Amino acid sequence: MVKDINRYLDHAILKPEMTRAEVVEAIELGLRYAVYTVCVRPCDIPLAVGMCAGSTTGVSCVLAFPHGDTLSAVKSDEARRYIEAGANEIDMVVNYGYVKSGLWEAVTADIAAVTDVARPAGVPVKVIFETAQLSLDEIRKTTECSIDARADFVKTSTGFGGDGATEDGVRAMLETAAGRIKVKPSGGIRDRARAEMFIGMGVHRIGNGYNSTAAICGDTAATGDGY
Repeated sequence: MVKDINRYLDHAILKPEMTRAEVVEAIELGLRYAVYTVCVRPCDIPLAVGMCAGSTTGVSCVLAFPHGDTLSAVKSDEARRYIEAGANEIDMVVNYGYVKSGLWEAVTADIAAVTDVARPAGVPVKVIFETAQLSLDEIRKTTECSIDARADFVKTSTGFGGDGATEDGVRAMLETAAGRIKVKPSGGIRDRARAEMFIGMGVHRIGNGYNSTAAICGDTAATGDGY
């Protein structure tokens, strides 16, 4: 059994229809389990920063989510604004239309538009691939692009674009990464067994919907759902 599994978790609070009261409740849940970060919508960064102040839980936010097709210059500006608002980490969506087109220089430049802003501020960047839309070869090549752009993590999925993390997709990331970049599976991880399986493969963080945190952390009365 993995010790302190809560410290692997990015507790995602990303449903677009969530009310302010629901977001507050979800952040409180993350704080109760002392997750590594609460991963929030950009509009919720100030709320999350205030609620997490003084705790061991950080604030991550999504960028160009969930489609990744924002102009790179806009992604750069988003990164600057989110960091100024207090985000500790950024989970950006790669332009996977560029990936599908084999435009590898454009993929790298798109990621670098964010890392060039975030790295001087000491803010880690995770690159979301949407692996359900990609072949294993595309996953490997996008991992190399992420390394070239000096990102900190590669991440499988938004949770909104088809299947989430798969063993084959995560293995392709890990093998290509070879210790040069960290790996975060996300999407469809709703219980402790699946989270521990990925941790056993060698991943560094887990993305899960807030409704699954209790189940992953070993609350036997809880049942994970969503994300």
